[in-house]
Amino acid sequence: MLGAKRYVNNVTGLQAINILRFLTFLIISIVFTKIGLSKEEIGLFEVSIFIASVASFFWVNGLIQSFLPLFKSSKTFGEKEQLAGTKSPEVFNMYVILMFFSIVVFLIGLSIKGNFSVFGYKGNVPLLNLTLWYLLLSSPANLVEYIYMIQDKNSNTLSYGYITSALQLIAVIVPVVLGYKIEWSLRGLVLVSVIKNIWLVTLLYNYAEIKYSFSFIKEVLASSVPIILSVLVAGSAQYVDGLVVTTHYGADGFAIFRYGAKELPFVVMMAAGLSSAMLVEFNRKDKIKDTLAQIKKKSLRIMHFMYPLSIFLLLFAKPLYEGIFSPEFTRSADVFVIYLLAIVSRLLFPHTIIIGLKKGKILLWTSMLELLGNIFLSLYLVEDYGVVGVALATIIVYFISRVVLIMYNYFKLGINPIEYIPIKWYAFYSIALGTVFVLLDRGILVLW
Repeated sequence: MLGAKRYVNNVTGLQAINILRFLTFLIISIVFTKIGLSKEEIGLFEVSIFIASVASFFWVNGLIQSFLPLFKSSKTFGEKEQLAGTKSPEVFNMYVILMFFSIVVFLIGLSIKGNFSVFGYKGNVPLLNLTLWYLLLSSPANLVEYIYMIQDKNSNTLSYGYITSALQLIAVIVPVVLGYKIEWSLRGLVLVSVIKNIWLVTLLYNYAEIKYSFSFIKEVLASSVPIILSVLVAGSAQYVDGLVVTTHYGADGFAIFRYGAKELPFVVMMAAGLSSAMLVEFNRKDKIKDTLAQIKKKSLRIMHFMYPLSIFLLLFAKPLYEGIFSPEFTRSADVFVIYLLAIVSRLLFPHTIIIGLKKGKILLWTSMLELLGNIFLSLYLVEDYGVVGVALATIIVYFISRVVLIMYNYFKLGINPIEYIPIKWYAFYSIALGTVFVLLDRGILVLW
């Protein structure tokens, strides 16, 4: 572990913690199937995590993304060169914002829980109270890794990821292995979230200056509104997919869909880590060209590893799913194969440039079109293709929205795609992936 820490920087630190988070829930999924939990029980656990994500992903991501470019350059505190270890009022005020939103969403959840329904449960959905506590505690804890990032404590990010991931595995898996009901696994997640908040408070003590600034909070909120809305609309694709599935299937069908709707392991995490880390680099206008070159270089590095892995998983998805999970989840492999194609969009970063340059309004409009397109296309394709059709709709509209943003950067901002996209390698890998997919789909290439 010490050797790995030497190679951790702002980008790899966030990517590593995202990967650890994914691996944690992947291992949990595997264990749940191997110990014989029913698809209904798994579905209830998955829908609890799903509800917590639906209620928080957009404002957590939107607020943090708007905060990062303002950390060293804001109207309230001016431009400054933040030294490692220096206490920052920006961090404290960001914590205040996240806590406020968390409490508001928690209270809204409590007020409407009596009218909530899913999978035929009405009024008192199983695990909903625990889900709300998990949402309240886990949302502000997201700030931990970003405090480490802006303080250049990237090796600490890795340690934090290892420790909290291990705690989550123990807290979630041990109860069901011992024969307790699935609700005890969610109680375990709540307990780990409490520990994360204690960790966060210690970081605030060390790195946050307790200086409330309504002016800075207004600045963050003003900057974050279009980003929050765009993240809500754009990120809603996966949640729209889930909601469409819940209207057509029960808990067992939802479990099958959720186990397949994972995209390529690590792609989302590595792309999100790269995007977030690069936002800080847009503070200085004289270095924008260098930042674009960094995005191009680092995205190509991800492509060289992730595209070949995507093709490998495309070829062997079904036997892998049957071996890793169980034969009951073979249908999930069909959904997973479709989501593998999302790499074609995920490793394009026009949105990072737009957020970094504080041009977030265009993200809202494209995201709204993406959401509407996904809803209509999902409802249309689910009738003929089932859960696979829902996944296919997401891939189509997501790629279209990325193309629109690339065109905006070129025609409105004067930024040529070649400045931040390794076009030749991207085209080569995408064509190779698409060719393998078509050959498998047509039955021309048969391995299993």
